[in-house]
Amino acid sequence: MPRVKRGTQHVKHRKNILKLTKGFRGGLRNRIKIAKTAGTKAGAHAYRDRRVKKRNARRLWQIRINAAVRKLDLSYSAFTGLLKKKEVAIDRKVLSEIAQLQPETFKKIVEFVQ
Repeated sequence: MPRVKRGTQHVKHRKNILKLTKGFRGGLRNRIKIAKTAGTKAGAHAYRDRRVKKRNARRLWQIRINAAVRKLDLSYSAFTGLLKKKEVAIDRKVLSEIAQLQPETFKKIVEFVQ
């Protein structure tokens, strides 16, 4: 069986790794061994932080709703309880946007729930 040299595959693999680490600082962008680990770690952090971003957004919505509800002499937990009791199906994201951009509409929602 003849010997197969795989130089093109090797170069292609390295080129893909370096493409992934483009823009990194120092040797992280152009030294293959270090670039490989840097790219792997960067991917892991990106994956994790996409979930953290969603988590932080949800916390922000809750804070905004709480601030708007406190002005109307109610707490966030009481407000969410009343929403469930009245079976109002508006999610936190939409509620926070209404509270921030249209305070009068939000006030009507709170009055309806009470």
